[in-house]
Amino acid sequence: MTLGKTPSLVPQLVPELVLASSSPRRREALARLGITPARIVSPDIDESALTGEIPRVYALRMAEGKALAVTRRAGEVVLAGDTTVALGRRILPSADDEAVQRRLLGLLSGRRHRCISAVVVVDAAGVMRSRVAETVVVFKPLSTAEIDAYVACGEGLGKAGGYAIQGRAEALIRFLSGSHSGVIGLPLYEVRALLRTAGLALG
Repeated sequence: MTLGKTPSLVPQLVPELVLASSSPRRREALARLGITPARIVSPDIDESALTGEIPRVYALRMAEGKALAVTRRAGEVVLAGDTTVALGRRILPSADDEAVQRRLLGLLSGRRHRCISAVVVVDAAGVMRSRVAETVVVFKPLSTAEIDAYVACGEGLGKAGGYAIQGRAEALIRFLSGSHSGVIGLPLYEVRALLRTAGLALG
């Protein structure tokens, strides 16, 4: 029996859409929806958490700030997102270097944490809508050797929580409940719903 090739989804340019993110992961996520934004803008905002700010509120504030930091032209729809890794009420930073990454992985080892992905869309009329996807993730207990090996691969540097679920880290995760794409950086169910509500024609 000859197996045919599965047709690939070719992303289509959406001339009205602006992605307020420099993250290649978010561009790749949109491509899985068959979408290529017409413009990509890297928003420049202060990402410091406020005193006592809880993770869900922080993630939504960041997404809204990124959307509002983009100058929207006539007829454009702006999409922005933020993914925050939280251990309890504690907002975990991005792994800016290997020392921070080792500390983060040590904190997450064998413990339950949350990935909170906020998505904001500003439509052509200037109306802002938002959704938040919350995903529970549990790493297996990580040995020092496992942490060393993961840090050495380099994929977790610069990532919130110090890991990338779409890479080698996925083999270290024993439980996940929620949006897998949200952990990567853009919850596709919520994104599709918001873009359709904003009037964009999606499949």
